[in-house]
Amino acid sequence: MTREINIAGTKLGGNNPLFIIAGPCVIESEEIAFYTAERLKEICRRVNLPLLFKSSYDKANRTSLSFFRGPGLEKGLRILFDVRNKFNIPVISDIHSVEEVKPASEVLDALQIPAFLCRQTDLILAASKTGKPVNIKKGQFLAPWDVKNIIEKFISTGNQNIFITERGTSFGYNNLVVDFRGLSIMRAFGYPVIFDVTHSLQLPGGQGQSSGGQKEFAEPLARAAVAVGADGIFMEVHLEPDKALCDGPNMIKIDEMEKILATVKAIDQLVNSTSISCDSL
Repeated sequence: MTREINIAGTKLGGNNPLFIIAGPCVIESEEIAFYTAERLKEICRRVNLPLLFKSSYDKANRTSLSFFRGPGLEKGLRILFDVRNKFNIPVISDIHSVEEVKPASEVLDALQIPAFLCRQTDLILAASKTGKPVNIKKGQFLAPWDVKNIIEKFISTGNQNIFITERGTSFGYNNLVVDFRGLSIMRAFGYPVIFDVTHSLQLPGGQGQSSGGQKEFAEPLARAAVAVGADGIFMEVHLEPDKALCDGPNMIKIDEMEKILATVKAIDQLVNSTSISCDSL
């Protein structure tokens, strides 16, 4: 069992139900953020799963300089603040530097350290010192057991509110692969593990000046991760992924979310059912 993390009254890990992190890859506009948050809240209410709304105020690692990065720190945090208050759902977003930690922690219910920054000691320590829950995404370049060093850095300040997200591992050029053994290895360290469905389907730089993706495999991978025992799943969603300003090829259409969530919830309940034991099989 993993440690229980409390995110604005919503519990992750421990014996709690499957946890959902979802939202558009980047904040494209206030209108899109509000629409998506409202739809996701209603979908998660119907399937009875907790929701943490995610969208980035800045995508600092876009493949090309010419592509949309987001509204920036100040405007982006204002929109996330409004999402939080208008729809009464907790919010999370990426931080990229020590300077962003303080303003972000004053608005966000949880902070997220992107995969490419997962070994940045000063950033990890600054995020930890806020006392906030922090999601650290495992770098595409790391083995699952390397996460132990990240955890030890983080908890050195006394804050144990850390959860880890698997988002695939680099596999040759422009491709990622998921080794599901890694979820069990990382959970053995005692902290919740999230599976990032959509980024695991990314083809980094696969379209030359932008990344490609294989969103048709989203549901099978989500099923597999929950069956292995992930504490939650992370999915980026959009009303029209083909028109999204970031990560469209691997984002899920919001109309498909309820079916996927209902399926993975059923798998989670089966895996965690106390009524089923090896003796009864």
